[in-house]
Amino acid sequence: MYKAFEGGAIGVSVSYDEAVELAAHYGFEGLYLNVGYLTENGPETVVQMLYERGLQSAGWGLPVSLMAPAADFKAQLAKLPEIADRCARAGDQRCSTWILSGSNDMQYDEMFDFLSGRIAQVARILKESDVRLGLEFLGPKTIRDKFRHAFIYTMDGMLELCEAVGTGNVGLLLDAWHLYTGGGGMEDVLKLTDHNVVNVHINDAPAGVPLEKQVDNVRCLPGETGVMDVRRFLECLQQIGYTGPVMAEPFSERVRKMKREDAIRATKDAIDSVWPA
Repeated sequence: MYKAFEGGAIGVSVSYDEAVELAAHYGFEGLYLNVGYLTENGPETVVQMLYERGLQSAGWGLPVSLMAPAADFKAQLAKLPEIADRCARAGDQRCSTWILSGSNDMQYDEMFDFLSGRIAQVARILKESDVRLGLEFLGPKTIRDKFRHAFIYTMDGMLELCEAVGTGNVGLLLDAWHLYTGGGGMEDVLKLTDHNVVNVHINDAPAGVPLEKQVDNVRCLPGETGVMDVRRFLECLQQIGYTGPVMAEPFSERVRKMKREDAIRATKDAIDSVWPA
């Protein structure tokens, strides 16, 4: 596994060209892919930029809304083969998206069937370019409470959905925060294999806040509070042989208020502080 940079998660908004320079300067080993930049400049340009700075491309966001109206979903799906091909040619075969942990319209079984069908359509297209899809579950009870019907919010539940898709290229975007807020433990990771994990996010939880009161966009840098044993989380990933990127996603107001360079440096230092030997 390797340390990767994604500016949006820490409130740093820069062009992809700048992000490449910043990631290399601050000692990251990978960088989240900007699909818009890739589309405009081509895979060869991205490959060369990353190669010259010793970086890997560290995943990209699925440009398809799984809950979109049928016509919109179909239109987005039609564009996906070309995007997936370009990303794969740029050396990035890790795509991800998140799944809402509730619905006002569909009960659990209905939503499960609806999503597994749509994800299968997406995954079959991605598979043509040997791209894997990571699904992120959302753990906080404060999210589930907003919906009439609860849906998947645990690692085991999302693994069940991955299996139901049946294409063999669907796994987890595993976020330590969501594992914790969904009631899981860091050692739950030991149930997994590298094949199960497409991408990883790390962070920490505010101190003094009960588990059921944790709010999704109020987090901390990895190791900042020690509420979550992030080092143990990473040790478990290391133990199962995870080979992909690890990005900090603190959604921290404190970090957002920092100067750009200070925010990036603080993020890299935080990752280093919990990184296993």
